[in-house]
Amino acid sequence: MFKAPVYNADGEKRGERELPDSLFDGVVHETAMWQSVKAYLANQRQANAVTKTRAEVSGGNKKPWRQKGTGRARQGSIRSPQWRGGGVVFGPRLGRNYKQDIPKQIRWLARRSAYNARAQQNGVVVIDKLEIGEAKTRVITALIKATGVNGNVLFLTNGHKPLVHLASRNLPGVAVRPFGEESTYELLWADTLIIENAALERATEVAHA
Repeated sequence: MFKAPVYNADGEKRGERELPDSLFDGVVHETAMWQSVKAYLANQRQANAVTKTRAEVSGGNKKPWRQKGTGRARQGSIRSPQWRGGGVVFGPRLGRNYKQDIPKQIRWLARRSAYNARAQQNGVVVIDKLEIGEAKTRVITALIKATGVNGNVLFLTNGHKPLVHLASRNLPGVAVRPFGEESTYELLWADTLIIENAALERATEVAHA
């Protein structure tokens, strides 16, 4: 059973709470996490790279020299791939699909493993209620400083909270996601997870989503 410190919105420590077993079961499956992160990064690729073949490069319509009698190798066009400025052989083309799918059981296992990896490193913090009255960066900065966490921070809120998102979007190394919408990559990117207390009530649902 993992435990995490509990803070209020002002950054004052209020004790500890046990993390739900349905999500924090102690299993860290590195292969599942690797597969999930690899698929996540592959799915971010836009496949915008493109090169021109010899048919698309301008020029080269005239044979550079006669076929025989020059002592040089025969050439049909200065836009052949072996020429500087020529076409590219087997280069990237538009429309390539980098998408990777993984079974949902692997996706579930990878996410639970990422949570357990952070819990084992004491990288989970619980906050009573994450409510701010105005979208000010200083509010989030003060909260992070009061909890004493370092490195990248991922806030997991109970539902979508626009003010929290707006207050943290220009802070490097800080991200906000509604609890249950985070990916394995984001969990591993963060050095510390700050989870809203009420969100943990949905731990069983998130463990299989």
